[in-house]
Amino acid sequence: MKTFLNAILFCVLLVPATLFAQSTVSGTVTDGSNSMPLPGVNVIIKGTTTGTSTDFDGKYSLSVNNGDTLVFSFVGFVNQEIVYNGQSKIDVVLQEDAAQLDEIVLIGYGSTTKQDATGAVDKVSDEDFNRGAIVAPEQLLAGKSAGVRITNNGGAAGEGSQIQIRGISSLSANQSPLIVVDGLPLDQRGVQGVRNALNAINPADIEDFVVLKDASATAIYGSRASNGVILITTKKGKTNSPLEIEYDLKASVQEVTNTVDVLSADQYRNLANISPAFDTSLTGNANTDWQDEIYQRATGAIHNVTASKGYENFNFRVNLNHVSQQGTLRTDLYERNALNTAFVQRLLDNDLKLTLTAKGIIDEYSYADTGAIGAAVAFDPTQPIFDQNGNFTELGDNLAPRNPLSLLEDNQNNNRSKRLISNFNIDYKFWFLKDLRFNLNAGIDYAENDGKQFNIANPNNPNAFAFQNFYSGLNRNTSLDFYFNYKKDVESINTVVDLTAGHAYQEFYISSNQTLTGAGGALITNPEIINRNGLESYFARASFDHDDKYLLSLSYRADISSRFSPDNRTGYFPGASFGWKISNEDFMKDSFISNLKLRGGWGVTGNQEVGNNYAYLGVYTPAINDQVSFFNNGQFIPTLRPNGFDENLKWEETTNYNLALDFGLFNDRLTGSVDAYYNETKDLLSFVPVPAGSNLTDQILTNVGELTSRGIELNLNGKIIQSDNLNWDTNFNITFQDVEVENLSLTDNPDFSIPTGGISGGTGNTIQILRPGFDPSTFFVFRQVYDTDGNPIEGAYVDVNGDNQITTADRQAYKKATPDAFIGFTNNFSYKAFDLSFTFRGSFGNYVYNNVASSNGALATAINAPGAFQPNVNASYLYTGFANQQLFSDYYVRRADFVRLDNLSLGYQLPFENLKVRASLTGTNLFVITDYDGLDPEIANGIDNNFYPRARSVVFGLNLTF
Repeated sequence: MKTFLNAILFCVLLVPATLFAQSTVSGTVTDGSNSMPLPGVNVIIKGTTTGTSTDFDGKYSLSVNNGDTLVFSFVGFVNQEIVYNGQSKIDVVLQEDAAQLDEIVLIGYGSTTKQDATGAVDKVSDEDFNRGAIVAPEQLLAGKSAGVRITNNGGAAGEGSQIQIRGISSLSANQSPLIVVDGLPLDQRGVQGVRNALNAINPADIEDFVVLKDASATAIYGSRASNGVILITTKKGKTNSPLEIEYDLKASVQEVTNTVDVLSADQYRNLANISPAFDTSLTGNANTDWQDEIYQRATGAIHNVTASKGYENFNFRVNLNHVSQQGTLRTDLYERNALNTAFVQRLLDNDLKLTLTAKGIIDEYSYADTGAIGAAVAFDPTQPIFDQNGNFTELGDNLAPRNPLSLLEDNQNNNRSKRLISNFNIDYKFWFLKDLRFNLNAGIDYAENDGKQFNIANPNNPNAFAFQNFYSGLNRNTSLDFYFNYKKDVESINTVVDLTAGHAYQEFYISSNQTLTGAGGALITNPEIINRNGLESYFARASFDHDDKYLLSLSYRADISSRFSPDNRTGYFPGASFGWKISNEDFMKDSFISNLKLRGGWGVTGNQEVGNNYAYLGVYTPAINDQVSFFNNGQFIPTLRPNGFDENLKWEETTNYNLALDFGLFNDRLTGSVDAYYNETKDLLSFVPVPAGSNLTDQILTNVGELTSRGIELNLNGKIIQSDNLNWDTNFNITFQDVEVENLSLTDNPDFSIPTGGISGGTGNTIQILRPGFDPSTFFVFRQVYDTDGNPIEGAYVDVNGDNQITTADRQAYKKATPDAFIGFTNNFSYKAFDLSFTFRGSFGNYVYNNVASSNGALATAINAPGAFQPNVNASYLYTGFANQQLFSDYYVRRADFVRLDNLSLGYQLPFENLKVRASLTGTNLFVITDYDGLDPEIANGIDNNFYPRARSVVFGLNLTF
C-alpha cells in the first residue's frame, strides 16, 4: 500500500513537471521572394513578451513549451503563426505583404499612409515598372498611372519624354511636372547639353515614384506645381541585411520598323509621263532607298553592379552604372557612366537619422544630324550614294536637299556633361518630446557641359564655309529646406493631429559660353550669358484623423520669386482636402467591401516657369563683333537693342477641384479609384503679337487669359489568382479629359486668337490656333471639298462665310491633337520560377497633322526648280494628284487613335542554391494598331514632321545576386 501511495505521489509530481518542462527550438527565416535569410525578424511566444530575433544569417533559437504559438513578424511581410509540438527545428518562409509595403506614401515635406491620403496621390513601385533596356527613368512609369501621359520624343539615343499630368494648364510656360529626387527639386528647364536631364537618374536605382495630381496634394509646392509633382525615391539598402552583390545586364538590339512613304525610284522616273516639266536629264539610274541607308540596326548594353549591406544602425548601397546605346540613325550614340551611393546612419537610439545620397554622372553624346531624316525623305531616289569620284552625290544647288549620308558622316557634334546630384537629410526626434520631429534637406544639382561641333562646307554652295561651334555651360541648383513635424494621438478627442511648418530656399544659376563660325568664316566668341533666379518659400500643413473615419488636411505656401517685379513677387497657395473612411463605419462591418473612402479637395497652385528670368525688366542686347551694327564715317557702330517686356508679368495660377472614391472589394482582391477633377488656370502666360512700336518688339510674353481642364480617371487593380505556384495581377487605368481656352483677355474682341504650331512648307506658316472655346492644340484649316468618288479636289474648299471667294477668313478650327481618352493595361503572371508581364498603352480621339505629306506631297515638289534639282515626292501624291502644296487642307489632319504593345517580358529564375540568377527576354514597342497612315500616330504636339522614328527593341537580361 505504501508503495502504491508513493507511486501515486510520484505521478502527481511528474505531471506538472512534464507540462512545464521547456525545450529549445531553432531554425532559419527566409524571404519567400528570393529565398534569402531575413535578419531582424521578431520571434515571439504569442500572448507574452518572451521572444528573440533572427541574426544576420536569419537564424534564431528560443526556449518554448509544448502548445506555445510562435509568431514570426517583420516589417513589410505577412505575420506567420506556428504551434510548437516538440519540433527541434522550425524553418519559416515569410511572404511580402504588398498592402503593407504600399501603405506609406510621400506627400511632400512628409508622408502619410495610403488609407489616410486625402489628395489624388498614386504610388508606382519597383515591381510595377516597365521592363527592358530603359535609359530614361520616366519610361518606367508609362501606362502605369491614370491621368499621367508620357510621350517619348522619338527614337534618338538617350531621348527624353513629354510628361503631362491631367493635361496642360499653360500655353507658353513650362508644362512639365515638378520632379523631386530624394527631397531635391530639379530645375524644370533641364540641363544644358543633354537630351534628357532625367537620364542622370539611373532607372535601376529607383525605388518608387509618387505622383501628386491634384492641388490639395501639390499646393505644398506652390508656384511650381500647376503641372503636378513627381516624387522619386531611390534605393538605399535595408537595416540588418547581409552583404549583397548584384550584377545586372541588359543587352539590346533595336530596329526601325516604319519609314515615311515616298516614291520609289521607278515611281519617281514615271513623273516624266505625268508632267513635261519633269527634267529627265537630272535623274540617275540608281535605285536608292535613302531612309534604309541612314538607319542602322542599333545595339546597346546597360550594366549595373550594386553592393548593399545593413547593420543595426547603419546601411549603405553603392551602384556603378554604365550605359552604351546606339541610335538607329547612323552616328547617333549615347553613353553614361554613373556612381550612385546612399548611406543611412541612425544615432541616439534611432532618434537621429542621417541620410546622404550622391550621384556622380558623366553623360556623353555623339549627336547625329537629324536633318538627315528630312533629307532622306526628299533626296532623289534615282541617285547613287557616291558619285564616280567616290564622293557623296550632291544635287549641286544651294536650295537642294543634302545627301543624307553626307550630313551624317561629315558632321560631328560631341558633348560631355559632368553632373553631381546630392542630398543630405537630417531627421531628428526631440528627446524631450518624441512626437516632435525636425527634418532638414540640403541638396545640390551641379552640371558642367563641354561640346564641340564641326560641319563641312555645303558642297551645293560654292560660297559656303565650314562651320565650327565650341560651347560650354554650367548649371547649379542649390536647395535648403527644413520643417518641424508634430504628430500626436490625442486620446481625449480620439483624433490624430499631424502638424508641419517649414521654410525652403532654392537658387538656380546658369552660365553659357560659345565660340562659333561667324560671317566670312571667322570664329566669333560671344560674351558669357548668365541667368539666375531664386525662390524663397514658407509652408505649413495641418492634418486631422478623427476616430479613424474622418480626415481633414489643410496646407498653405507662400512663394517669393525673383522672376517677377516686387509688386507681383509674392504668391499665396492654399489647399484643403477631406476624407471619409466609409468602410470603418459600424454599418459596413462584415461586408464584402473591404475598403471604401470618399475624398475631395481644393487648392491653388502656380507656374513661374516662364523661360525668362528677367521678362519683367527692360533688357538691352548689345551687338557682337560688328554683327547688327551700322556703318558710319568709315567704322562700324555697334547697336544696343531693347527687348520687349511686361513689367506687370506674374505667374499663372491654377485652381483645382477634385472629388474621388477609393474602394476595395473581397478583401482587397479588387481595388481601385475614381477621380473627377476640374482645373481653372488664369493669367495664362503666352507670347502674343503687339502693335508695331508699342513695346520695342513684335511680340511679348504676358498674361493673357484663362484655360480650363476637366477629366475623369479610373484605376482598377485585380489580384485574379493568388496561390503558391500561380499568381496573376492586373491593372487597368483610363483617363477621359477635356481642355479648353476660356478667353484671351488681351483684347475685347471675342474672336481674337493666337496662331501657333509652326510647319514646314513656305515661310512662317502655322497650322494650329489658340482660340476661346477650343482646345489649345486645335488645328486651323480649310475644309476640303471632295468629288463623288471621295477624292480631294485641289484648291476646292468650303466657302464658310459665303462671300464667293476662299480667303483666310474661311479657315476653321478643326479637330485637335489632345486625346479624348488614354489607357494603360498591365498584366503580371508568375508560375513557379517563370514570370511574364506585358503593358499596352492606347490613345483615342486625337488627330495628327501630316506635315511630311503636306509639304512634299505635290508634283511641284519635284518640278520646283527644273534644270537645277528635283526632290522626291511623298507617296500621298499618288492618291491626291495635287499639283501644288495644299498646306492648310484638312485632308492632312488625320485621326491618330492607337493601341501600342509597349512592353512584353518573360523571365526565369534559375534553380541555384547559393546564387540567385534570373534570365529574361523583353520586347518593347512590338506593334501599334492604328489607322494613321503617317510615320507614327504618337506625336506630342500633333505635327508629324522630321520625326526620329521610335525603334522596336529586343532585350536580353541577366541578373546575378550573391
